[in-house]
Amino acid sequence: MRRNMTDFNVFYDTTLRDGEQTPNVCFLPEQKLEIAMMLDEIGVGEIEAGFPVVSEKEAEAVKLIARQNLNARVFAFCRAKKEDVEKAIECDVDGIVIATSLSELHLRFKLRRSFKDVLGESLRLVEYASEHLSVSFTTEDATRIPIRTLVAIYGKAIKYGAERIHLSDTVGVATTELVENYVTALKELGVEVLCHFHNDFGLATANSLKALVCGADKVATAVNGIGERCGNACFQEVAMALEILYGFYTGIWLDKLYELSKLVERYSGVPVHSQAPVVGENAFTHESGMHVAAIMENPLTYEPYSPEIAGRARKIILGKHSGKKSVEYKLKELGLNADVDADRLVNIVKRVREEGIVISDDLMRKVLECL
Repeated sequence: MRRNMTDFNVFYDTTLRDGEQTPNVCFLPEQKLEIAMMLDEIGVGEIEAGFPVVSEKEAEAVKLIARQNLNARVFAFCRAKKEDVEKAIECDVDGIVIATSLSELHLRFKLRRSFKDVLGESLRLVEYASEHLSVSFTTEDATRIPIRTLVAIYGKAIKYGAERIHLSDTVGVATTELVENYVTALKELGVEVLCHFHNDFGLATANSLKALVCGADKVATAVNGIGERCGNACFQEVAMALEILYGFYTGIWLDKLYELSKLVERYSGVPVHSQAPVVGENAFTHESGMHVAAIMENPLTYEPYSPEIAGRARKIILGKHSGKKSVEYKLKELGLNADVDADRLVNIVKRVREEGIVISDDLMRKVLECL
């Protein structure tokens, strides 16, 4: 099945649950609420607010978000345990995700139980929960379960009341070829399919895009790609790629992505890499003289899209690789004397930078004073 590229609201945000499982990350309830409200404002359709049974404070945060009357639907995460489901129901969420473990590896080394027992228990819980609210069902490590087995598992879950099934790539081992095969098979079951990819091999964004193209209804993403180990599919990467590369209307306010990224960076304490797509400090920063000269003629020569689309601004810095155009641009930007010998200034800039000194705007002014 190929997706109609006019669809939108494909994002299921897991920043507040799986994202918070990043080592050493712990959001306060009020921080979770602020992030959730910005996700809602930016256009995310579904928010996984947390894992209520973890603690009373976690349940309080989930309940707080669920009662804000957001446009986004609010979900809670549960293990396949009745106490988890009952705690989530108390939080007034729109739906829950019930997660079990049915891969051979997990059954043998994590649960130490039989496939039949775990599946039976999980199905009874799906049936119970579906009497109270919307239920999504997933088995961890789904991409290491044979397709036929996975289809059979989810087929039974649907009969017991699951409205949506998740393809969970728990340790990030899926390839785009595998994604196409699994999504195609799962879509035959006739309910919504949500795909959740981890980034252990750097494929989470590519796999999310492939899943949507192949007909998946939703993808789970986290702001800045935070999450366990190597993280989750990165929200801003997937959103921008869908809009720019696929012409897919996401309904996301792309010009607020940077602001959202900085909010999550601040509250999580997890720094965004300077070269991260869309929101990294170097995403629209240029030093090379050849690049700057071309950008002055047409920015698309060395930028795939305008930085303003992502709420950013282009930045030209001076360094070892700078040329005359870079220096002229910087002089104009700083409102400095444009009559100076640009070639001479370029040589000075290169010598200074080769000594390991960063050419800040203040240093540039001082250099000019000495000429």
